[in-house]
Amino acid sequence: MMLDLFDAQQAPIQLADGAYYLKGFARPIANTLCTLLQAQLAEQPPQKMITPMGYMSVLTSSLGHVGWVSSRSGYGYVGCNPANQQAWPAIPKPLLHLASRAAQTVGYKGFVPDCCLVNVYNVGSKMGLHQDKDERDFSQPVVSISLGIPAIFLMGGTQRNDKTTKVNLAHGDVVVFGGTSRLFFHGVQTVKQANHPLLGQQRINLTFRKAM
Repeated sequence: MMLDLFDAQQAPIQLADGAYYLKGFARPIANTLCTLLQAQLAEQPPQKMITPMGYMSVLTSSLGHVGWVSSRSGYGYVGCNPANQQAWPAIPKPLLHLASRAAQTVGYKGFVPDCCLVNVYNVGSKMGLHQDKDERDFSQPVVSISLGIPAIFLMGGTQRNDKTTKVNLAHGDVVVFGGTSRLFFHGVQTVKQANHPLLGQQRINLTFRKAM
């Protein structure tokens, strides 16, 4: 199923039980976020992570008290970047406020993330269907903010082969999922050629989690 949401109003649109699409929610400050991120990523550049299934096509970094990393043996959260043993940069306050406000808008009150996973998609990058299940408390939602060129987000179900809903995500769009959908499979289709005035031929996805 494809949802044509580009003409939708900014009221939250439910994708599944507990999952919502907030069109343009971050757009008023999206360009400011791009500037903040460029400074943070200069401190901890995104890197190509390897997983038990091979290398990811996206580049990854983290902000916060802990960061998400992967290796051939699995995935998890650590307090410093294993590539250089440096602590992850703090999540800038505007990002923390935005993530908490997005969660509250769809009913998840008191969300205070301790990790922001930064995935950088170049043209041709994608994210296979997966579950976010390395966190300790699944009662906390995941907040996802899209910046840069567009991409198609896939929201599935409890099984990898469940039917997916496809959502066109543009610069400043937000997806929040928790509750029943917290462990639903989700992913991103291969990013197509496009250009953004600030980020060029890149998409940056920020996912905020309460990891510890």
